[in-house]
Amino acid sequence: MPEQLTTAQVAQRLGVKSETVYAYVSRGLLHRTHGPGGRGSRFDAVEVERLAARRSGRRGGPGPQVRTALTLIRDGRLYYRGIDATVLARTHAFEAVATLLWSGESDPDVRFEAPDDLVAQARAAAAALPERARLTDRLRVVVTAAACADPRRFDTASVVATAATVLAAMVDALPLRGSAPPAGSTLAARLWPRLSDHPPRPEAVAALNAALVLLADHDLAASTVAARVAASTRADPYAVVAAGLAAFDGPLHGAAASHAHRLLADALAGDPVAVYAERLRTEGRVPGFLPHVHRLYPDGDVRAATLLGLLPEAPAVRAAVDGLAAAAGPDAHPSIELALAAFAHAAGMGPDAGEAIFALARTAGWIAHAAEEYEEPGLRFRFTGSYAGPSPG
Repeated sequence: MPEQLTTAQVAQRLGVKSETVYAYVSRGLLHRTHGPGGRGSRFDAVEVERLAARRSGRRGGPGPQVRTALTLIRDGRLYYRGIDATVLARTHAFEAVATLLWSGESDPDVRFEAPDDLVAQARAAAAALPERARLTDRLRVVVTAAACADPRRFDTASVVATAATVLAAMVDALPLRGSAPPAGSTLAARLWPRLSDHPPRPEAVAALNAALVLLADHDLAASTVAARVAASTRADPYAVVAAGLAAFDGPLHGAAASHAHRLLADALAGDPVAVYAERLRTEGRVPGFLPHVHRLYPDGDVRAATLLGLLPEAPAVRAAVDGLAAAAGPDAHPSIELALAAFAHAAGMGPDAGEAIFALARTAGWIAHAAEEYEEPGLRFRFTGSYAGPSPG
């Protein structure tokens, strides 16, 4: 039987707290079994050593150092090019924040538009998908179809203009659930009727805009690394976004918003405290909450707090969130995924709306990172594998 380690032994080997060990479990980096008599947790020593090797490599192993002027997370706050993202979320349109990320200058009057024929081609391609297709499935198809319709996509020197076209096409090619907004509307106003059939009240659209701003970038998340690797090969911006969407689609990344939506749906239908306890009993963790000690947000995710403070009027949703938070205790804070789920429920949006909002928002960040990467030497992401197979015969 493989050697088994206790939680304390794993924490000591990795140089982290016990809470972090369970965060690794929730992210799929470690797997645990129950100890003798079902008490405590046990971990495979070989798997722990593999993770230790990976973490060691991340701290100083092979691969390029990524210097970026885009996003800083410091002292529990999130900044885009030195400006507090929670302030931008309340004061700036998403388009203005996207241009800030792309060029370093915020344009308050910019509107993102895509050619009618490009949008029509992308819409027709997405319409061919089965009705059960998720919004993020449609976004991937839209990006591919729009790329085929854009003859200038290979001009990486015009990345800002292409970026605006990509985002406009991703929104405008989605099917409408409500009435189309007036021409010249913001991206958030155009996105609203594609996610909800509720009337677009100004405060609700402002909350959607804030969600897009808060999720635009988050340093080198897994999907952002995938986008930068694609950009290092000089892939065009559409292909960069496709790479980001592919990594985002994994169950440990974008799908977290859907897990939180289901949790909140259960809490709305029953007792939030009982729902929390049952998830904890059956799954060992509850989606939608940060670990008790979070490296980036020790006092809680400022993005979640900001979005929850902007929720449209929905007393039942607010009560369900408060009930879950009470069950989690004072040291467990809601994540941005739970805030997205609360917004989706309050706005009458479907269970996949949170993922779609997240993916659309992060597209701005992926392209910003691509613009930086285009200025670096090409093909610089070259990692060295550590061979663990059989020796040559």
